[in-house]
Amino acid sequence: MNETMTLIKSRRSIRKFQDKEISKEMLDTLFQAVQWAPSWTNCQCWEVIHVIDKDLRLKIQETMIKNPATKAIVEAPVLLALCGKKNVSGFYDNHPATVYGDWLMFDLGIATQNICLAAHAMGLGTVIVGLYDHVKVKDILNVPEGYDQVVLIPVGYPAKEPSAPNRRDLTEFVHTNTFGG
Repeated sequence: MNETMTLIKSRRSIRKFQDKEISKEMLDTLFQAVQWAPSWTNCQCWEVIHVIDKDLRLKIQETMIKNPATKAIVEAPVLLALCGKKNVSGFYDNHPATVYGDWLMFDLGIATQNICLAAHAMGLGTVIVGLYDHVKVKDILNVPEGYDQVVLIPVGYPAKEPSAPNRRDLTEFVHTNTFGG
């Protein structure tokens, strides 16, 4: 199996972290993983907020909604908040180009995956957090109008490595020519 598939298959959601700082070089690698993510017409609609202030992280933690990653928001040495510029990705001539409208979520999903895989390649763990009050977090982080705050990613050295979850068999979701074919 090649290195990329090994990373994809071995990456896990990490919710408990060691009390160990992450180097500036590692952080720069994570930011470069976003920088080089593909996006609609190369619009690069993303913005990354590196949240290091403990009080801000505590305020963000208060917005969690029954989330198993609640403690990770403050426990991880790094918290990344990804935001996206609205009405850019998926648009031509200021109009949505597809029935799906804004592709911001798609582009930020790719950037998020790049962060998670780059972190894993460096021995770091991540968890993708989406269950929280996005409007409150947008306010806490002073995200301007015209942008959405989309996802939070705690990053750090894993305190433990969880086992792999079950996966559907390829025959259950791969179709030939038509759905169900």
